[in-house]
Amino acid sequence: MDYVLQLLLLVLGFFLLVKGADLFVDGSSSVAKLLKIPSVIIGLTIVSIGTSLPEAAVSITASLQGSYDLSIANVLGSNIFNLLTVVGASAIICPFLIDKMIMKRDFPICIGLTVLLAFMLIDNTLSRIEAAILFILFVAYILLLVMSALKNREEQGEDYKVLSPTKSALFIILGAAGIILGGQFTVNSATFFAKAFGMSELLIGLTIVAVGTSLPELVTSIVAAKKGESEIALGNVVGSNIFNILFILGMSGLVHPLGCDPNALIDIIILIAVCAVMYFVCITDKKATRPEGIVCVLLYVIYVVYAILRSYGIIG
Repeated sequence: MDYVLQLLLLVLGFFLLVKGADLFVDGSSSVAKLLKIPSVIIGLTIVSIGTSLPEAAVSITASLQGSYDLSIANVLGSNIFNLLTVVGASAIICPFLIDKMIMKRDFPICIGLTVLLAFMLIDNTLSRIEAAILFILFVAYILLLVMSALKNREEQGEDYKVLSPTKSALFIILGAAGIILGGQFTVNSATFFAKAFGMSELLIGLTIVAVGTSLPELVTSIVAAKKGESEIALGNVVGSNIFNILFILGMSGLVHPLGCDPNALIDIIILIAVCAVMYFVCITDKKATRPEGIVCVLLYVIYVVYAILRSYGIIG
């Protein structure tokens, strides 16, 4: 009976995280529009951060509860899932051209930050000073995006709907409550299953929790692909991966220094390799094709199988 209850709480946690993030973004975007903030700035800040709120809620909650492996594993697992499954699924649904600006600016930044994180975790810890560096870099990256948008002066993206001040406040409060509760349910249930089945927090974070908290990115990219706008997928993924490293680990590490399983270094190396290969393929082909999308999804399946076998000591 405990297993059924915890499974239901896990599913409920994922639902609250995703729905809470949606409400929070809608409410915050509406307030921003009421304050006459341009749509492009809203998209680059509130909405971009909003898709990373589920990961942030889980990682910060895990940090507060002492499940430090889960904090780092969630980010690593989400980033690998985003690059392989989200981009792969989008390419399968609708092959797309690669945006030049992403390849020139954002993707190299993403690779560089992943390498920086690897160096920070060589000692299997993320100190408060290192977390502060990540958060400062997050603020700098946001400023870079905003200045670039203001320089181009283009109103890109959606024209976000304006809600009444009361409804906006209600959405923000309900969204924040959903994110907080969803994070607690997800962390508690994930920890329960890890202990019940002898699984490490690293494995739970890399797989189940990573996939669950990456649902906003997956849904956004698939919907965009169906509308013939699948080029959004790569920008969504690269931006989310940057925010995951800078915002989520920065915030989590500031709450409490994070420790990580020594095997997490292997996963960071895998993530760096995936980033490098994806970058090379995108630069070379300038287009994401269906065969490449299928290969990406299959590689993710292979990675999950490897992570499971490694966790149980079947392979090194």
